[in-house]
Amino acid sequence: MHLYRARQYRSLRDSAHDLAHMEFKALNFFAHNPGATQSDLVAHSGRDKAQIARLIQALRGKELLEGKADEADKRSIRLYPTAAGTALHQEVRQQGRRLNQVAVDGFSQEECQQLLDLLARVQANLGTEP
Repeated sequence: MHLYRARQYRSLRDSAHDLAHMEFKALNFFAHNPGATQSDLVAHSGRDKAQIARLIQALRGKELLEGKADEADKRSIRLYPTAAGTALHQEVRQQGRRLNQVAVDGFSQEECQQLLDLLARVQANLGTEP
């Protein structure tokens, strides 16, 4: 698993987009939850407010996220991926799909399904409190 993560980080770091791993995770959150707020990301990620604020500031500075005032509460800013942010998100996801294919090269369809089933069990085990 460490090799997989290392390849993911390397592809982000070495790309022309200059995107840190946590920046992509934040962009991914807003791609899946357009209109969410900074507080939503804090609650989802468990990271502190200051770290999330820096991530969002960096993504807005790179013009990958944009903020719009909430219609009901003008103090609240809703965050959305820009067109460039959406395109980058799709590109990085495609890189991830290619890496997944490399990781399971030579596996049969049955073996791939077995791997997914086993990983789901591991995730379920880790998600329960001892």
